[in-house]
Amino acid sequence: SHRRYLCYAPGGLLPSRPRGRGASTYNCSDNLGYIRGLNGKQKQLVKKLVHICMIDGKKTRSRAIVYKTFHRLAPHGDVIKLLVNAIENVKPICGVKKVRISGITRLVPSITATTRQETLAIRWMLESAAKRRMGRKSISLDQCLSAEILEASQKMGIARKKRDDLHKLAEANRSFSHYRWW
Repeated sequence: SHRRYLCYAPGGLLPSRPRGRGASTYNCSDNLGYIRGLNGKQKQLVKKLVHICMIDGKKTRSRAIVYKTFHRLAPHGDVIKLLVNAIENVKPICGVKKVRISGITRLVPSITATTRQETLAIRWMLESAAKRRMGRKSISLDQCLSAEILEASQKMGIARKKRDDLHKLAEANRSFSHYRWW
């Protein structure tokens, strides 16, 4: 039922959303049934997106936002490829950690774990979508998130800028890398 909104629509043609009573596609309670046709890494990525998007334990609302986002991204090509490309472009390779050395707190650059990279990338995209929405309340979060995913897949956007700033900070504090002992 949800499969048609993901990446299976032929040539960018999408069927219209079901209307009427009892036809709520985005508000279903089955356990992420729309990702049956994907491989393990892609399923895990979509689940992580749903979980990070969730606020106050409202998973159904989070799923609805993700479904609508995928529906908006479908005319631009394969949704999963767009999402994976956006996350790859936003993932931070290195970061900084605060280490206290002889009374002075220094920012020591370090390599970020792969799962942490994905989590940060998704979180930054969601934060930038929320920031984008702050200016105009009339725009829904799924519109802002789809725009942010499109920009991130083209190596632009607020989330990509945040990644570049973190890399610049790690580069600037490169001289303290010998303090890294973990």
